[in-house]
Amino acid sequence: MPAVRSVLVVGGGAAGAATAVLLAEQGVSVDLVDIAPDIATHGSGITLQGNALRVLRELGVWDAVREHGYAFDGLGLRAPDPHGSLVAELDDIRTGGDDLPATLGMPRPTMARILLDRAVAVGVKVRFATTYTSLTQDADGVDVLFADESTARYDLVVGADGIRSWTRRQLGIPLETSSTGMGIWRVFTTRPASVTRTDLYYGGPCYIAGYCPTGEDSLYAYVVERAQDRSTLGPDEQLEVMRGLAAAYHGPWDEIRERMDDPTRVNYTWFESHVLDAPWNRGRVVLVGDAAHTCPPTLAQGAAQALEDASVLAEVLLAADVLDDRVWEQFHARRVDRARTVVEASLQLGQWLLDGERGDVPGLMGRTAAMLRDPA
Repeated sequence: MPAVRSVLVVGGGAAGAATAVLLAEQGVSVDLVDIAPDIATHGSGITLQGNALRVLRELGVWDAVREHGYAFDGLGLRAPDPHGSLVAELDDIRTGGDDLPATLGMPRPTMARILLDRAVAVGVKVRFATTYTSLTQDADGVDVLFADESTARYDLVVGADGIRSWTRRQLGIPLETSSTGMGIWRVFTTRPASVTRTDLYYGGPCYIAGYCPTGEDSLYAYVVERAQDRSTLGPDEQLEVMRGLAAAYHGPWDEIRERMDDPTRVNYTWFESHVLDAPWNRGRVVLVGDAAHTCPPTLAQGAAQALEDASVLAEVLLAADVLDDRVWEQFHARRVDRARTVVEASLQLGQWLLDGERGDVPGLMGRTAAMLRDPA
């Protein structure tokens, strides 16, 4: 019998949905709550590296992900010159193994829907537009009071509620989330036929300009600038600012820019980061995903690390007969240093750009990918 028989998962993103699926598949009773009114309908695209695809296959959703996404195995580097000249073509390391693509792009809301549909199919009870208001735990379980004043008792609570985690605050865990100094403009639009992989442009008015195909008819594109307050801009102004920044980039960018015509598909956020030191649990409440670690997207590993958390947590819980210190020791041994290494690598890539230094980008990316090729 697994170490837990009833679990509350707080948060329906990648880490929460994946944890819920893996536990429910093995007969654990799982409730999932999310304060959002429904599965996220906003957001542009998401880049999933091979180690993320490995977990998605474990979850039983790889066929759906492959159908709705766009897979590729290489990376292009282009110059910020009048022609968008192709400087280099690189083969990506297949971090999920040789039988999976190196990278897949897809619309972020589509991935969210696939994961939540899978959760419901395996018996997870999902409730949106609600959360809990208090947790009271003892040696044997956690008593939960929900916002509608209903109560329930669980063997374990999983806080997968994001970078501003309510669960983390409820546990009284101090963790500083800091800006890295970069801000990213993203747009979701139709895919020109010339875009068949991610290309990156370094230099020009922005630190990075790039794009990722997310389907036969879609892509998301992005430009990364120094972080600044863009909160006063309305949707039309945001679109014009992004179009202006993108005007310095050519090649496929010329076609992409022509297709950037919907202000509602543009968004701007800062790169932020934190890593929680072990332990990630306090008794029978544990944090996973962005609640425990978040990294800027310079390595495109945010979702992958969240999914790895879910895979390892479910594995150690299902293999144990009792929820004791040995379970948490195994979980932390397999996750904390690995997640920290990814975050630190992501931060270093960004810092070299901020400082104008020509660091060993290929070396750092290669070492990190080689580590990620081994399952967590």
